[in-house]
Amino acid sequence: MLVRTRSLFLRPLSVADAPALFAARSDPEVMRYWDWPAQASVGEIERIFEDHLPALGDGSALWFAVALSPDGPAIGECDLSEIDRHHGRAELGFLFARAHWGKGYGLEAAQALVELGFGELGLGRLWARLHAGNEGSKRILEKLGFAYEGTLKGHVVRDGERRDCLIYGKLRD
Repeated sequence: MLVRTRSLFLRPLSVADAPALFAARSDPEVMRYWDWPAQASVGEIERIFEDHLPALGDGSALWFAVALSPDGPAIGECDLSEIDRHHGRAELGFLFARAHWGKGYGLEAAQALVELGFGELGLGRLWARLHAGNEGSKRILEKLGFAYEGTLKGHVVRDGERRDCLIYGKLRD
């Protein structure tokens, strides 16, 4: 499934996208508010992608490489995960290489997934979890009409410390 937006192409993520996504996933600033620290090698990223193949195969996740052309290198990634068709909900996520921050790509890709989730997938609720302090992702979610729903205290352990996560949600109009 290829999703086309005004300036982006979202194509199913593959292990072959790992080298291009190394620019994002190896950058400590990009990964600052992620559950896992920056990855040290392309091989590590390939293993992460391979570990997610079962969820992609069974339809419980849709994970996209985001590029500026249909076959161009990935500049970021976005996903709908934990897709629950019984309850009609999914979690939204996105990550972009720092060289592509501030260009509206995160908002554009996330909007495309909101439309996919509420449209073609027929979901009734989307939600996102972000680390406390992640103001960039918070702004994107708020622009998309997501509302703050609560804080999960000490929800993840990162670099030996417990971090709070904020939950944002949106119901289909």
